[in-house]
Amino acid sequence: MTKFKIKSGDTVRVIAGDHKGTEGNVLKVLKDKNKAIIEGVNMVKKHTKPSAQSPQGGIVEKEAPMHLSNLSLLTSKGEITRVGYKMEGDKKVRFSTKSNEVI
Repeated sequence: MTKFKIKSGDTVRVIAGDHKGTEGNVLKVLKDKNKAIIEGVNMVKKHTKPSAQSPQGGIVEKEAPMHLSNLSLLTSKGEITRVGYKMEGDKKVRFSTKSNEVI
């Protein structure tokens, strides 16, 4: 099993692809596909049929997943960083390799 360095609620920046340079919060991490859904990034239009939930139907905009390799975690100062793990006492914590602060 792979340990993911990006989790739900993290603020990330897209470092590759069509949306390079955009930032957003991670809404969900899809572990089986190595992808994440970022708020307001990689929006796609989905055509929906009328149903009980949406009687009108029509075109809905929603976020599509992006591969984790195209994302980089942002520190509290707004700079991108890699993520490392270390033990603090008996607890395993994530830390920024650039500033050495606990995330």
